[in-house]
Amino acid sequence: MGDCEEQLRKQIGELDARLRQLRADKAEKSVIAGEVATRRDLTTRLGALTGVSASSKKESKTIAVKVPKGTRDYTAKDMSVRSEIFQTIVEVFERHGAVTIDTPVFELKEVLTGKYGEDSKLIYDLKDQGGEECSLRYDLTVPFARHVAMSGIPKIKRYHIAKVYRRDQPAMTKGRMREFFQCDFDIAGPYDAMIPDAECVRVAVEVLSQLDVGSFVVKLNHRKILDAIFEVSGVPEDKIRAISSAVDKLDKLPWADVRKEMTEEKGLAGEVADRIGTYVQLRGGPELLETLKAKPELMANAKAQEGVADMELFFRYAAIYNVLGYVSFDMSLARGLDYYTGIIYEAVLVEESERPVVAQAAASAAKKSKSGEVDESQARTGSIAAGGRYDKLVGMFVASRRGKEGRDGVPCVGISFGMERIFSLVMSRRMSQDIKANKTAVYVIAPKDGLLEERMRIATELWDNGIATEFAYKTNPRLATQYSACDADVIPWAVIIGKDELEKGVVLLKNMAEKDASQGNGAVIQRSEMVAELKKRLQA
Repeated sequence: MGDCEEQLRKQIGELDARLRQLRADKAEKSVIAGEVATRRDLTTRLGALTGVSASSKKESKTIAVKVPKGTRDYTAKDMSVRSEIFQTIVEVFERHGAVTIDTPVFELKEVLTGKYGEDSKLIYDLKDQGGEECSLRYDLTVPFARHVAMSGIPKIKRYHIAKVYRRDQPAMTKGRMREFFQCDFDIAGPYDAMIPDAECVRVAVEVLSQLDVGSFVVKLNHRKILDAIFEVSGVPEDKIRAISSAVDKLDKLPWADVRKEMTEEKGLAGEVADRIGTYVQLRGGPELLETLKAKPELMANAKAQEGVADMELFFRYAAIYNVLGYVSFDMSLARGLDYYTGIIYEAVLVEESERPVVAQAAASAAKKSKSGEVDESQARTGSIAAGGRYDKLVGMFVASRRGKEGRDGVPCVGISFGMERIFSLVMSRRMSQDIKANKTAVYVIAPKDGLLEERMRIATELWDNGIATEFAYKTNPRLATQYSACDADVIPWAVIIGKDELEKGVVLLKNMAEKDASQGNGAVIQRSEMVAELKKRLQA
């Protein structure tokens, strides 16, 4: 009876795991209902066996076994791929001289308040504990600025990879979650104009190219140019951020809808919206600067002059960094966060058929943009990185500490990569491949007689020499079971031993990826040469 009870409990546990995955994957209701019915039947059988019915008061209250909305579990294979992505990103960051830091997962509420514009409503507030009101961090940029101000750091090139939290309406299929990783690269310090800004775009191109996410383009704009457009168009100062947020939606809405939001929802005069429209529908490359400089009403504005000068420098440096072919000057890009002060950028996916457009740089897009029409070839199919310059954010915290203006702040620029969307893209390209979840390189096999202790000795010797090794945790395992373990975990090499091999002081090395008969039982190697031979083969 004990074995039967144990088996039923095991089946119920497996069903619970399957139900969690089905719900996470948003499987069809009929499929989930079928699994629930099967579980109910197993629970009834278990109750009859143990004398405790499913409805018994002795049984504990049912718990909703699921993850919260906007979050998810990651399997061992998922984590293997994520680890590879993180490693690639870190290698690029460190190649550019960045060091890493860490900050608390929650900050004082006042540190985060007022930094994110309309998105401030998405901040997760925590219950007052011990007289301090705290909130979960919304991004990694504001905590970094607080850290720089608090520590008195004059300059630093840093990266930070950590979870952030947003009280958003989740859309898992679109990569919009409430808990997710960001990978940030920032340069803080009083450097000459646009040198670090261009390097951030170079970092973005390196990361996304090495991860092979598909065709992408880095859209660029400048907050000073955008603010100048709003000023010369007649936008009241108190409406600039709200109108900026509306403009930022031009990547997914037609101009008519954006204009309607400006006029009907945000109270902007129709003629002002129309003046804005003549600018924000422009996009292209370096040539677009000539279009802007040909508009005297815009170039009479000091902010526009500064922004255009910055962008001229940027395009010059982008050509030197070999990234000009990946960027597009897009006047609709606004980035709604309040702390941006200069260049802003956003890496977005484009359709695979549009790859030639990206490769030809933004020059061809510039030709289309002069007519004032949106180039649909670069319509967003997914934002995977974003950032920009934020020169006053550190100064806000310096001012708070010293009770004066933030003129002593440290200018900063950075780029942030959205891990979850990148992960989804990489996984979609690897669905047909074997994903190795562990690092095991060698499996020790005994075809007959078990030889448990000898398998343990070999594993110990390989561990001592830094070789990831496993063996079957059975005294006398079946040969088929041992081979299946190698296949299941994609283990490339096996050390095979038997009594004959022990007597002769040899082992057999077998390449488990080879399925043909010519491989035979493996290559005979002297036991004393086993470690050296394995290291050589693993490095090949």
